[in-house]
Amino acid sequence: MPFESKIKTIEWLGESVKMIDQTKIPYSFETIELTKCEEVAEAIKVMIVRGAPAIGIAGAHGVTLAAIELSKKEKDKKTFLLKLKERAEFLKSTRPTAVNLMWAVDKQIEAAESYGGDDIDGVVEVLKKNGVMLENQDVEINKKIGDFGAAIIPEGATILTHCNAGALATVGYGTALGVVRSAYAKDNTIRVFADETRPRQQGARLTTFELIEDGIPTTLITDGMCGYFMKNHMIDVVVVGADRIAANGDTANKIGTYTVALVAKAHNIPFYIAAPLSTIDISIKNGDEIPIEERGREEVTHINGKTICHPDVNIINPAFDVTPNEYISGIITEVGILRPDYKNSIADAMKKM
Repeated sequence: MPFESKIKTIEWLGESVKMIDQTKIPYSFETIELTKCEEVAEAIKVMIVRGAPAIGIAGAHGVTLAAIELSKKEKDKKTFLLKLKERAEFLKSTRPTAVNLMWAVDKQIEAAESYGGDDIDGVVEVLKKNGVMLENQDVEINKKIGDFGAAIIPEGATILTHCNAGALATVGYGTALGVVRSAYAKDNTIRVFADETRPRQQGARLTTFELIEDGIPTTLITDGMCGYFMKNHMIDVVVVGADRIAANGDTANKIGTYTVALVAKAHNIPFYIAAPLSTIDISIKNGDEIPIEERGREEVTHINGKTICHPDVNIINPAFDVTPNEYISGIITEVGILRPDYKNSIADAMKKM
């Protein structure tokens, strides 16, 4: 029986978008309703909504909200589209690493430009429908990723994951945690270890929350503990998400992922990426070209609003790192598991988009 997550992270309501406020979890479970493009941009920037697929859908709905607002002011379609593109670029600038945001926003602009009529209201309706289509499509894609991934999870395995690539990072099922959900639906002896994921603790706050709520046995460990458990044969496979994958398979994901991949390689533990094809950026040859977002110092200097270090200490806070393709056993997508040579397997897969 398919596993159904209880969480829907983001949802179009007709004239507004509703999303879970992930900054409040696990202390409270709250949703917010946004009616302006600028509100969506801010929600993406401050990580009310986060996770590459989820911010992609948020960006798509942000374009629709921008179109609704512009339709009340602009009567000339050419001017309307020009200003809509400006709002689209603004949305894309909020998080530079996750390519799903750029992909989904561009899909909306393509839909707007392809509308043949002269009426602006018609463009708005096309954007509403296309945004909902992308939203629904995300869940179906994740379930396919989950099913392909479940096939390579050994019976009774313990899966290590890093950060949150679950229902909260997507519309409602998950990429890496989609693999976990699909595997658990087949074999309820599956267990999960979740890295804490400093500095924003997405593993501790979000991954443990959604898995425990779904009844999947989960153990929380700090980021520095993975080597201990791998050496002691307590981890069988690693599955993580991705924010951008280069044409050669090099993968950007939450900071600390590269360390996990190195340790997994040292202990001959398979290390998999789970991500939709929209996360692959074939315009980027390798990981050196992936832009890495630098975030604010308080994410490192504070936990739960309290300072944990000397106030004058220097802070460097990259949000992501890049795992070279030679450490990746496979990339689990909606069209199957891509294997080395990634240049060829990725090129072939992208033809199916």
